[in-house]
Amino acid sequence: MEFLLMLLLADSTKRGKRDAAGWAKSRRGKAKDTKNKGRRRGTRDQDKDGEKEGEEQGPRAPRLPKKQSALLIGFCGTGCNGMQIQPDVRTIEGVLFDALVRAGADDPVKVNLGRAARTDAGVHAAGNLVSMKLITTIPGVEDWVARVNEELPPEIRVWGSLCIRSCDSRKYTYFFPSYLLIPPKPGSGFQRAYAQHAQSMQGVVVLDASAHPFWSAPETHSSSSMDDLARKRLWRIGADQVELIRETAKKFEGTHNFHNFTVGREFGDRSNQRHMWKIRGRLISDPAVYGDTEWISVLFHGQSFMLHQRKMMSALILSCRTNTPGQVIDELYGPRMVMVPKMPALGLLLEYPIFDSYNKKVTSINEKLEPSHPDYRPEIDFEKYRESIDAFKQTFIYDNMRCIEDRDGVFDAWVRSVDSYGGDDLLYLNPKGIIPAVAVIKKGDKRDNPFKEKRKFDLTSFPDKQGASTIEDDEETESKLNKSRLEDMEG
Repeated sequence: MEFLLMLLLADSTKRGKRDAAGWAKSRRGKAKDTKNKGRRRGTRDQDKDGEKEGEEQGPRAPRLPKKQSALLIGFCGTGCNGMQIQPDVRTIEGVLFDALVRAGADDPVKVNLGRAARTDAGVHAAGNLVSMKLITTIPGVEDWVARVNEELPPEIRVWGSLCIRSCDSRKYTYFFPSYLLIPPKPGSGFQRAYAQHAQSMQGVVVLDASAHPFWSAPETHSSSSMDDLARKRLWRIGADQVELIRETAKKFEGTHNFHNFTVGREFGDRSNQRHMWKIRGRLISDPAVYGDTEWISVLFHGQSFMLHQRKMMSALILSCRTNTPGQVIDELYGPRMVMVPKMPALGLLLEYPIFDSYNKKVTSINEKLEPSHPDYRPEIDFEKYRESIDAFKQTFIYDNMRCIEDRDGVFDAWVRSVDSYGGDDLLYLNPKGIIPAVAVIKKGDKRDNPFKEKRKFDLTSFPDKQGASTIEDDEETESKLNKSRLEDMEG
């Protein structure tokens, strides 16, 4: 695995293969590069020092020492295929590594790359930690962090560097327009399937979407999706709905089996057990209006998160908008497997990883040391960079997120894709909050009308309106991932 990573990193850093922003350059029509043919891995390119093969060579330049270091970074994930370095695609780590090489802080040999939290394609991070062996003393460079930032595009920043340690937990925030809590449109596929199933239950109050203030207006009976969206952006939710979503979100606190909130994991897999901490203060923010649209944010603080954690937000919002009791979250921790859609990636932000255990340890050690002592270790604290991080978040994350939503209506397109579905997969959203047998997915069984997700909602950057319909019709096919690949993709 390390050999493959070194080959990948070495290939990605050859001059001419990528531009300064990390985009791959085409070599179509160019002669094949054979100058390194036969060279042993890890040897230096003597041509760079003006020496050619066959000529008498002088003493080699000394190899600069490396230290296992941690970089505190922030990034806007738009235009990147996730955090983790991959061949032939632009990723955060790929762009960062190229910048480190150009700045002289690294070379492609024995990097020992790691990260505190992995993010999906397009997901943003105000704070994250990447660790690797780095050259921290570069001749002629006083501030090597500033030197690396000069080589990075403005949407990727290095806040600082320090010794590497593993983190204890992570904080993520999810932002969404409050109009997602409006009930399904009367007459939609989901509303009809919900009503039919709910009417078969005894002793329940069936949600009447047509009586909701938003849908009760006469003009909504024949309104278009664009008409509906214009009205949704002006809609403001009540205090009772805010309190409902706050109470339901508490169901995520504690240790649970999150197998229904990821992919590729069966109920009995021990790695499904994850712990969510209680957030002091308000887990759900008060609604805030930006432009015409009202937004809400949800802060999750967990020991670690599974692949596609956006399913947690989907279960929270879909249950609240259909008046499904919070008990359904408890049901989803049980052995029955169901389909929980992913929320759009656009709203997800990694705030930062937390290093409480490490900080307590170094605080005790540092009491007996001066800051100049070689064994002195600073705490890992993103709050030291709060002013820079907040300015970065506003420019490259919040403004970008709201601009895309205002232009393309991504969240509305997502909720309409849910409401258009009239099959059985989502019937666990019902007045009792109990998973019915028709909604259970059995391994190996083919379902007549399965819910199909669209790739559009995994993106955070979009083409113009002319190409939007093509993306929306492109259905996602969930690739099968083995256990080791799943573990590598989680953070």
